[in-house]
Amino acid sequence: MAVHLTPLHDRVIVRRIEEKESVKGGIIIPDSAKEKPMEGEVIAVGAGKREKGELIPLDVKAGDRVLFGKYSGTEIKIEEEEYLILREEEILAKLSGAAKAAGSRK
Repeated sequence: MAVHLTPLHDRVIVRRIEEKESVKGGIIIPDSAKEKPMEGEVIAVGAGKREKGELIPLDVKAGDRVLFGKYSGTEIKIEEEEYLILREEEILAKLSGAAKAAGSRK
């Protein structure tokens, strides 16, 4: 089921992208010991930030892959799916098409 959230102002809703699990040497790390990924896909964006009465649109859009800080944003859970609400300024970088392709290689 699709999420129908609309963030306000300069906020962005992101779904974390889980990295593929690779086991080396037969050691399996439990989920509770793993670090949460710092990469995600933008699900929805707000209208933008107001400065001096002007609306400044966001640099990211739905569908973009982004990097964010380890402790950034607020985690929420809707219909068993976890999301992160961030301010645009908490997003560190936007991944381009070349980075997406490189990240999907084995």
